[in-house]
Amino acid sequence: MKFTWFHLMPYRNLPEDFKQKYHSVWVDIPRNLYDPKVGHRLYNDYLDQLEFADHMGFDGLGVNEHHQNAYGLMPSPNLMAAALTRRTRNANLVVLGNSIALYNPPIRVAEEFAMLDVISGGRLVAGFPVGTSMDTNFCYGEVPATIREKYFEAHDLILRAWKEQDVFSFNGKYTKLRYVNLWPKPLQQPHPPVWIPGGGSVETWDFVADHDYQYSFLSYFGYKAGKKVADGYWNVMSKKGKELNPYSLGFAQVVAVAETDEQAERDYAPHMDYFYNRCLHVYPGFADAPGYRTPSTIKAGLTGQVGKQASLIREGLTWKNFINDGYVIAGSPATVRDRLREALKSLNCGHLMILQQIGSMPPELMRKSTELFAREVMPHLRDLWSGSEDKWSPKRLPADQIAMPAPLSFEPPRTNGKTHGPGAPEIRSSVK
Repeated sequence: MKFTWFHLMPYRNLPEDFKQKYHSVWVDIPRNLYDPKVGHRLYNDYLDQLEFADHMGFDGLGVNEHHQNAYGLMPSPNLMAAALTRRTRNANLVVLGNSIALYNPPIRVAEEFAMLDVISGGRLVAGFPVGTSMDTNFCYGEVPATIREKYFEAHDLILRAWKEQDVFSFNGKYTKLRYVNLWPKPLQQPHPPVWIPGGGSVETWDFVADHDYQYSFLSYFGYKAGKKVADGYWNVMSKKGKELNPYSLGFAQVVAVAETDEQAERDYAPHMDYFYNRCLHVYPGFADAPGYRTPSTIKAGLTGQVGKQASLIREGLTWKNFINDGYVIAGSPATVRDRLREALKSLNCGHLMILQQIGSMPPELMRKSTELFAREVMPHLRDLWSGSEDKWSPKRLPADQIAMPAPLSFEPPRTNGKTHGPGAPEIRSSVK
């Protein structure tokens, strides 16, 4: 069993009456609610938390892309992954991912992912989401009815750029390039493992199966509701004659660990309320632009993660509802172990994307939950799927070939204590 510690990087300071007073957390959220000084602290706290997860032995560190919102402060997950390449050593960099239809030209994604793969020594997982309707249609102005066609073309260009040994031309409908000559190439050959994040689109299942990618189901309804989507995915894989390998499915689950079940409620209930009632407060008109979801997905009766129907389902939920309905797996280490084992078996899931910093949760609670999970839960679940081969994790360089950052030493300030600008102390490196 593999575990990716996944961070959404939410804005933790939304007002208590946000849901009642404001239109949406996404697209048109008022800019005066954002304080860059708060943002400075949050970014650094969140990077610290991802580095801590690396220290605690998680297999992957997950980041993703969203725009114009307080739900997730990562318009560029590649920047976050770049920051992590030099400050982490063990975990894979799971970028879930770049919304490739938004890049003009998409070759930019191929270049930046290749850079991350090379710098990290082959730790990159390349995620290719279509992107939410909020991000793609309303924030970036893409036409809903053509977004998937543009996505597929971008995918083909990126994969070809990674694989081709010679310069080539690309004459697509949306991108036309006379010279495609990728420098640098990715370290992992022919390319890094590709994970496709999705929220339940039928077309995504076919696309994953046809290309032997990993399907990452990003759900906030929890494992019980998620079983319908997982079953649909495995049904497609079976019809296409594909191996039902648990590692070809990833699933996102909110998890919180405390000393006891009762302490978990005291610690985490307010932050779950913040997440579900503020971070997911999306105006329905932004959640599902006409043409964004295909007819086959609508006919399948699959519910989006946000929007009117999702809001009605979550309306009035309490901590007890979150636990009983599987939205959240929380409690003592023993409780979390038992429920997670049940969830993972029911989904046939080999990659868990665990959400442990959720909503307004402060650093000290995140650290406690993560450490308890790493020490008292994760080792007890490692045995799951031991008979299956994980073909979707990075193939990194051997340890003796990994380049380490050179150590730096800094002289103490010799002037007026300034750290930058006129009068700042000279910083000298010990690198020879």
